Amino acid sequence: MSISPPVTELIERLYREESRRVLATLIRLLGDFDLAEEALHEAFRSAVEQWPQSGVPDNPRAWLVSTGRFKAIDNLRRQRRFQPLDEQVELPDESDAEGGELLEDDRLRLIFTCCHPALASDAQVALTLREVCDLTTEEIARAFLSSPATLAQRIVRAKAKIRDARIPYEVPGRSELPERLEAVLRVVYLVFNEGYFASSGDSLTRSQLSDEAIRLGRLLLELLPEPEVQGLLALMLLHESRRAARSGVDGEVILLEAQDRSLWSRELIAEGEALVLQALHSRRFGPYSLQAAIAAVHAEAASLEETDWVQIVGLYDELLRLNPSPVIELNRAVALAMRDGEQAGLAEIDRLLAAGELEGYHLAHAARADLLRRLGRREQAVAAYRQALALAQQGPDRQFLQSRLDELEAHQAGDRP
Repeated sequence: MSISPPVTELIERLYREESRRVLATLIRLLGDFDLAEEALHEAFRSAVEQWPQSGVPDNPRAWLVSTGRFKAIDNLRRQRRFQPLDEQVELPDESDAEGGELLEDDRLRLIFTCCHPALASDAQVALTLREVCDLTTEEIARAFLSSPATLAQRIVRAKAKIRDARIPYEVPGRSELPERLEAVLRVVYLVFNEGYFASSGDSLTRSQLSDEAIRLGRLLLELLPEPEVQGLLALMLLHESRRAARSGVDGEVILLEAQDRSLWSRELIAEGEALVLQALHSRRFGPYSLQAAIAAVHAEAASLEETDWVQIVGLYDELLRLNPSPVIELNRAVALAMRDGEQAGLAEIDRLLAAGELEGYHLAHAARADLLRRLGRREQAVAAYRQALALAQQGPDRQFLQSRLDELEAHQAGDRP
């Protein structure tokens, strides 16, 4: 063993950088989330006590895994002495040595376990953020505007479901991988969207969540280089590249057409575009790769007018073939308005609203209001903006809609004799 003087700083850094890897392996070895978390903290406590005297091990991560595992087994043995035979806990198999498996595989197992389809969607998100990303219950609750107690119960129920249903702690086989990977990617994208397009509250974005989603995307790509993983990471990076231009100094929304494109991150755009090309060239791409391709076309354009709207509409057509959705149809209608004119886009949005599926979606009414405004049909635009404002939950969105409404009403007042 080698002795390192700033041992406390080293242990703190190890906790930040390695604790999730250690936890993932302990969950595999011990078969229980709570037991593994307790073992993780016991291992780091032992490191704080022992390493200053004995020195830092050559392989600190393996030492932490081994120490945590043996501490947990000792604790379980003590519990068995005081429990009736029919209530005794099952001890982990001591022949299961952690050195035989890659720790990176354990992190991938943990992600798939947290996103198992037997768990409810909100539980998948909460458990992933807690166990994989190491966000506290309070941080997750704050991000999703929920109470810490509610989030804690959700996480506890999810862990109990995994334990009681004996959900396997494994990466699914190749035959099951497409279906199971879809759930993982959906959870990661849900986390990103809540960070990038906050669904409610006074802030347009919650950068901590989108940062965590991108970190998860990078980890997934490192561990599982599938085309749709490339596509999802590309999509998140291309959206993230525009963050600095999406809001003003007071937090107000700045639409794509008015954004200062010099603020877009060319580094993130270049990385995202490279991933999109790799995914598309595989010919095994799916909806995330197509959405990323659309974002890449926007990123390449010097202005809204110079955007290749023909290509964007074509990509939306392909996306709708793979993944039919009223929201995707709405986005296509907006692109159609840029390609064929406002009236063509308005006809599509009116058709979608008449079908009823987007009636409660404020962005559908906002898009309709914008096209009516551009067509000079101010009275109808005012009514559509009011409808959108009544449905909007997010502070900056409401502020933007109100400003457009005020602007139109001021014009109407000026037109009166």
